[in-house]
Amino acid sequence: MQITVLAGGVGGSRFVRGVREECARRWPDGDGGTEASITVIVNTGDDIWLAGVRLMPDFDSLLYSLAGVNDTERGWGRAGETERVAAELREWGVGWPWFTLGDLDLGTHLARTAWLREGAAPSEVARRLQLRWPLGVHLIPATDTEVDTDVLVADPDKLDGEREMHFQEWWTRYRATLPAIAFRQRNIAAARPAPGVVEAIVGADIVLVAPSNPVVSIGTILAVPGIREALAETSAPVVGVSPIIGGKVVRGMADACLPVIGVETSAEAVGRHYGSRSTGGLLDGWLVDEADAAAVAPLEEIGLTAASVPLWMRDLDTSADLAGAALDLPV
Repeated sequence: MQITVLAGGVGGSRFVRGVREECARRWPDGDGGTEASITVIVNTGDDIWLAGVRLMPDFDSLLYSLAGVNDTERGWGRAGETERVAAELREWGVGWPWFTLGDLDLGTHLARTAWLREGAAPSEVARRLQLRWPLGVHLIPATDTEVDTDVLVADPDKLDGEREMHFQEWWTRYRATLPAIAFRQRNIAAARPAPGVVEAIVGADIVLVAPSNPVVSIGTILAVPGIREALAETSAPVVGVSPIIGGKVVRGMADACLPVIGVETSAEAVGRHYGSRSTGGLLDGWLVDEADAAAVAPLEEIGLTAASVPLWMRDLDTSADLAGAALDLPV
């Protein structure tokens, strides 16, 4: 069984852990793992150079979560983290004082940066980072091209009323409170899927779209030339999970992103945004929460197989149950 997941962010990490657990229950290998092959195509639009090192936040969130070394209280970074280096950097005026690099996390960034400067591609660096822990999952960056996301925001103090900043500044420093006008991924037109990405999609038995931000996570993955085409080509069913429950985001600030692309914050609207593959869209199936059961019929009218199931991933069991519902959706 070959399962491919498109994911980013904390929601994506929780979902992928659920996929891994459900696969271990369905197709056990006798050693606590699974005979299924799970590949995760990871968003790289949040990536940034900061204080001289390369950060890949979504990749690292997945890496730490699957390794069991993540900070479950904060939802990001390493457990047992210290911040002595970050405090010293602030004294030197290096980096962003509101963007904290934990000491353990910084070790990952330094290793990544060292390998990049030696000439390794980000996908090769990702392979090396995964050797440290037995993840039971293969993580691949969506592209080896740097496609960092910039956000165009309204600024009444500027002559043209606009200014641009890196996504991480808008997201972390301003908590997405500055009205966004547009999201722009640098170099996206020249980007190509990282090695193994197209093969993982085309060769899959099922492709799952995690409940990650539809605009800056899944949207960035889909914007890499060649990935959307691979999704159209694959004979595997493509099943997505709504990141919206009852008109509210589960986590993060997707509600500040969706209006920028003209999509309302609802499970039905995001499903319509992705669209049905039968009419040129992305999905064959779409899961919404029980609170959004009324969206099932309208979504089926546009060619999607839709179902309402519990979407809250409160623990490993509920995450595995959600993954199971996605795997079992009859598309």
